[in-house]
Amino acid sequence: MVLPGGVRNPDHLRTNGAAIELIRAFNQAGKPIAAICHGPWLLVEADLLRGKTATSWPSIRTDLRNAGANVVDEAAVTDGNIVTSRNPDDVPAFTEAVIRLVEKSGAMAAAEETA
Repeated sequence: MVLPGGVRNPDHLRTNGAAIELIRAFNQAGKPIAAICHGPWLLVEADLLRGKTATSWPSIRTDLRNAGANVVDEAAVTDGNIVTSRNPDDVPAFTEAVIRLVEKSGAMAAAEETA
């Protein structure tokens, strides 16, 4: 699942209960979740950042900290099944992190099927 950046989309989606429940369901299933720019607001709303390391657009980092995240200023951060990124300039690093997470997730799922 890739959560959109920008201000308007995440701000609107975080008030949508069905969207938040879908994000929680993805997380509970251990599926990859990626959020860039203001997208981590949705992770805050879903209460998925407590104890996680994450990054975001600078203006919402206080929100991430208040939600219990360890906030860092890096192009892309992976913690468990969640990848976060700061801004559009970080898309190459974000893309690489998402690809690695999806590949890892696919390998884990295949291992579970053969076990």
